[in-house]
Amino acid sequence: MVFFDEAIAHAKKLDEYFTRTGKTIGPLHGLPVSLKDNFNIPGKPSSVGFCAWALDPVTHASTIVSMLRELGAVAYVKTNVPTAMMIAESVNNCYGRTVNPLNRSLTSGGSSGGESALIAMCGSPIGVGTDIGGSLRIPAACTGIYTIRPSYGRFPHFDARSGLAGQEAIGSVHGPMARSIADLRLWAESVANAGPWLRDPKCIELPWRQVQLKSNPKLAVLWDNGMITPTPPVKRALQTVVEKLKSRGYEVLDWSADGHAEAADLMAKFFVADGGKSVRKILEPVGEPFRPEMKAYESAEDLGVYDLWQLQIQRTDLCKRYLDRWAACEGLDAVLGPTTPYAAPKNGDFKNVSYTGVFNILDYTSVSFPTGVYAEKEVDVYPSDFKPYGEIDEVTRKDYDAAAVHGIPVSLQLTGRRLQEEKMLALTEKIVSDLA
Repeated sequence: MVFFDEAIAHAKKLDEYFTRTGKTIGPLHGLPVSLKDNFNIPGKPSSVGFCAWALDPVTHASTIVSMLRELGAVAYVKTNVPTAMMIAESVNNCYGRTVNPLNRSLTSGGSSGGESALIAMCGSPIGVGTDIGGSLRIPAACTGIYTIRPSYGRFPHFDARSGLAGQEAIGSVHGPMARSIADLRLWAESVANAGPWLRDPKCIELPWRQVQLKSNPKLAVLWDNGMITPTPPVKRALQTVVEKLKSRGYEVLDWSADGHAEAADLMAKFFVADGGKSVRKILEPVGEPFRPEMKAYESAEDLGVYDLWQLQIQRTDLCKRYLDRWAACEGLDAVLGPTTPYAAPKNGDFKNVSYTGVFNILDYTSVSFPTGVYAEKEVDVYPSDFKPYGEIDEVTRKDYDAAAVHGIPVSLQLTGRRLQEEKMLALTEKIVSDLA
């Protein structure tokens, strides 16, 4: 959805103010910003991929939208998402599919795939997406741009529209997407220092902090998660990055996937704990069918409050075990691993979000960044003796097409503990510089 006329009128007012006063409105003065479709702008619909909401204008602005305007930013477009924002590709019954601008046969990811596609093709300098299972990091990885998944409560999010409103077993968060770490930091620092905790009852009072990195950071490497083997270009990119960082003096050790399968199972159960009622109630008024990608929501049974609480106990226990394991690895700065198993799969072939989803369960800060490695069809092939972990791993192997992803940038994921946004951006920036 575009609203260029309103954006130009807003930009002219900013120009007039600067000409008259010699001052800027804020640190983002005049910066065009694109927004994922679920962020509310008065008079514009927030469809969240539902036909029933596609022509229903909202009456109030989301907190982050108001804050960005006060910081001087100019919103000018809202971008496509999948139905309910719960598919790893951006496809819905109302607007269709957003494809990857680097290769239209490949997906741009989801659920912030409209943002990733627009930014990758230089249609936006910076955008705002959301993440509840990988919805920032997956599309950023598919298109080779940068993003940060912040911890819950760092940026205001409570009044963004959702297809699973009230689901709080896993907190949905939003964050910036851009073509550089510097752009992510500008956005994050500006929002954090604008006092979002005064506007959002769930925000933590935490202004932007300065960090000092060690000269030789300590990284743990997650080579795979024991469920899906990274496809050949991702595996090669991780090996290449690790070897370069070792040569630069980084301390590197292996990180096991303990707890990752449990986290993936918990995430899947949390998302359908209401028996799919939330999604069904939005689809039914206009007779919109469930998309095939949302079969789990269509067939789900209501879990019940008691059983949901037991899952939340299990989640918190998992978080404690993971925290203890991290603490036992003295001086560990971050975990490095795949953002997804894929460079960018073909449209319709994105089938697993376990690499990102584990860090939503843990609520850890995570950055997806392009490595400078590109898929090569002659090099990136499965070994003849490949043994899959299971059915989904075998499907991933069969779906993989080395020729289709040839030339696609490969991204990795750098993850720190909760509320380490400053450190993860600084460390990612150092890694990218050391890889150059």
